[in-house]
Amino acid sequence: MSGVSSLTFQKLFILKLAALCALAGLQVGCESPGMAARNAQIAAEPTGNYYIGRRYFVPYTRFWGYIRKPRQSWDDARLVVMDESSYKTPDRLKEGQSDASHGYDNNVEYRVFGSYSKDVAYDPNSDLVLPVFRPTGMEVINRNPGFLFKPSERYSDKYVSLVPRGGVKVEKTEIMEGR
Repeated sequence: MSGVSSLTFQKLFILKLAALCALAGLQVGCESPGMAARNAQIAAEPTGNYYIGRRYFVPYTRFWGYIRKPRQSWDDARLVVMDESSYKTPDRLKEGQSDASHGYDNNVEYRVFGSYSKDVAYDPNSDLVLPVFRPTGMEVINRNPGFLFKPSERYSDKYVSLVPRGGVKVEKTEIMEGR
């Protein structure tokens, strides 16, 4: 009987471990092949004076998408609002113009040149205060890069559904600190 109990215990332990890996978003130690390939790809990125950007379009919001440094995990990326005063993003349309092509580049990965400004912007439709990035140029890296944070994520065009493990990094402002 003890042999059967021991074997059953081992099976239960393995099942529990697999469930924990799934709940933890398949993190290091129980990494999926997709995550392992993604992490290897990020580790091999050339360094330089640019950022990696992933367009993330949710209708009626004002943010552009996520920006990270080369070789930095997507979990450390920042959701940003773009200051297009010196460079227009690829899907830019005139304000108020309704067109199915707005957001056509959702999930496209770019090499983004530019820098963060010292400003923050409030996006009323997502209720987020976000950093402002001032691009000076963009180049498409991949039109179909796959998942952003984890293979099991699901995109929604109704709300901000794609967020890094630690959540969206909200910028603090003097107004917020006075609340």
